[in-house]
Amino acid sequence: MRVYDIIEKKRDGGVLSRDEIKFFIDGYTKGDIPDYQASALMMAVFFRGMTDRETADLTECMASSGDTVDLSAFGDLSADKHSTGGVGDKTSLIVAPIAASLGCKVAKMSGRGLGHTGGTVDKLESIPGYRTSLSPEEFMTQVEKIGMAIIGQSGNLTPADKKLYALRDVTATVDSIPLITSSIMSKKIAAGAKNIVLDVKTGSGAFMKTLEDSEKLARNMVEIGRKCGRNMAALITDMDVPLGYCVGNTLEIIEACDVIKGDSPGALYDICIELAANMVSLTFGISVDEARRMCVDSVRSGKAFEKMKEWVSAQGGDAGYLESPGLFRQSDMRVEVKAECDGYVSRIDAGKVGSVSVILGAGRASKEDTVDLTAGIVMKKTVGDAVKSGEVIAELHTSRKEAVSEACETYSSAVTYSSEKPGKRTLIYETVR
Repeated sequence: MRVYDIIEKKRDGGVLSRDEIKFFIDGYTKGDIPDYQASALMMAVFFRGMTDRETADLTECMASSGDTVDLSAFGDLSADKHSTGGVGDKTSLIVAPIAASLGCKVAKMSGRGLGHTGGTVDKLESIPGYRTSLSPEEFMTQVEKIGMAIIGQSGNLTPADKKLYALRDVTATVDSIPLITSSIMSKKIAAGAKNIVLDVKTGSGAFMKTLEDSEKLARNMVEIGRKCGRNMAALITDMDVPLGYCVGNTLEIIEACDVIKGDSPGALYDICIELAANMVSLTFGISVDEARRMCVDSVRSGKAFEKMKEWVSAQGGDAGYLESPGLFRQSDMRVEVKAECDGYVSRIDAGKVGSVSVILGAGRASKEDTVDLTAGIVMKKTVGDAVKSGEVIAELHTSRKEAVSEACETYSSAVTYSSEKPGKRTLIYETVR
């Protein structure tokens, strides 16, 4: 078998066999196939696409290219969640403890942030003492004992995906539904969970900007997950506006605590309840309505917050910070951004707000950048709120004095006003199961 023939076949619109896909993935992972041939095949896939069967084979071959996690000890109770990324997206911090408090076994590996999308691991490192690395034995024991653990991704989890994504990133082949699907789902399959809930973001602050593309991606991932033997659900959720009121690592931990305590109703709470309900529904084979009632009761009773504290303590974190957020270290500066006119906030461009968080130091422009865990944004007004000219609409937290002017200007440009109150936002466009 020659990689030249595989490239030629896909270039001409042919359907690759599982053996051909495995030959390519194994060879590229080992370094036997050079970047220029891999680039050619990725471009052929970009233009010619892949069938569901090809995408499933690609996903499974990438998943088995490195370490995998065996969660069979938990039977059908193992559950996981993945978000395609957004601004202010701290849902994992809330959804996982709710689901675990109801009997799901949530064994989750998360990543760091790059660009305007924050990473769960960065947020958790805001909690003093929290360990984002556990040995495989510690990881499994903790999930068995308390029902959940969230750690950083294994160094050898899906090495084929790491190599291919880096290549796609510099060859303009990122925006391909089969390649995106296999990239995301290979990591989820390798992570071992039986029940997987996907949060597919759509809008200005999301990777997928249009609802049409988000629907295609959601359906593709659900179908591929099923072909790989997983129970799947995908929620297509709004990311035209930042999720919640806080953007930035420590700030998002504090907001997550408020939500899971039941002290902060709104869009973030509503989406987290739906994600958790779908996870519980898949795991126990019950209706989403019944699962939703269980999730709401877990929050109202304090059971979910107790699970959050138990989880953080188990990984070395000081749960006292969750009880008393005033203990968290604060940024050096707080700068107010004020409304430019009377009216209503009609739009907040999530993509621009994400850019502001990077300017302030809360995100990374490159993987080597150091993140300021105290930096970020507290939104005082969101879409639909009435404002008066000169009223504070956001508070920027930073230690970079030189960044203040650009950050304020960029945030102001992200906000649009109208004379009439805008209609109610759609938070969840569709659920694919």
